[in-house]
Amino acid sequence: MSETIQRLPEWLKRGIIDCESSKEVRSILKEYGLNTVCDGARCPNKAECFAKKTATFMILGNNCTRNCRFCAVSHNGVDEVDIEEPQKIAKSIKKLNLHYAVITSVTRDDLPDGGAEHFKNTILEIKKLNPDARVEVLTPDFKGMVSSIETVVNTPLDVFNHNLETTKRLHKTIRPMANYERSLEVIRVAKEINPKLKTKTGLMVGLGETQEELEEIFEDLVKINCDIVTIGQYIRPTMKNAPVVRYYEPKEFDDLATIAKKIGIKYTFFAPLARSSYRAKEVFE
Repeated sequence: MSETIQRLPEWLKRGIIDCESSKEVRSILKEYGLNTVCDGARCPNKAECFAKKTATFMILGNNCTRNCRFCAVSHNGVDEVDIEEPQKIAKSIKKLNLHYAVITSVTRDDLPDGGAEHFKNTILEIKKLNPDARVEVLTPDFKGMVSSIETVVNTPLDVFNHNLETTKRLHKTIRPMANYERSLEVIRVAKEINPKLKTKTGLMVGLGETQEELEEIFEDLVKINCDIVTIGQYIRPTMKNAPVVRYYEPKEFDDLATIAKKIGIKYTFFAPLARSSYRAKEVFE
């Protein structure tokens, strides 16, 4: 039986923005041979972010060792680690005059430390060349290795982000190679190592979760002192990815934010097109 495709609601449609700023961003990325999650994950906000001369840099290649059903990032083998990438990113940030940089990566389960040292080197190079820039990282779970979390957290970092993505029940089908409890532990350990560090996580809705399950997540995050939580609508990137179960109305995001704050979440950014690194500077401030 053929699958019924839901039409994208108007509030999720984005226009095409192409301006000199966008062209400059693309030119700099091409010059240094850099990847962005904006392109790799087919983010609906890419045009807006590029127009504002910002992007979320994706280190360690553009091929992931995992195969999450929500994600459009390629998983065709692995890429050789470019040891010059940290300097290239630092130079790009300098050229773009970015005051807030977000660095993420594909998951690299093939590397002994999961790529933690490369994250560290990238953060250090950014701060060396851009001392006034704030840096946020969105890391994989490093298979739960405390040593890798320590490597990243023990740097001049401003925000440590690791996404839960979805509920405990849905992990088995949406993130089969990840683990809900392990991801919670990554955030908890980061805060424990550096209590002054802001911790952050992101979730998607529309995959079949219930409000009760979301409330349980908020409670779990309060217990580990997670500071910032983002929630956005899951949008199916390709027909190979998991289907959308339903689209949330904009008001539902406001209602969820009210619930999250009552439970004890300090800072929320819940909106249809919210993404973990979208408007990260504004969310931080």
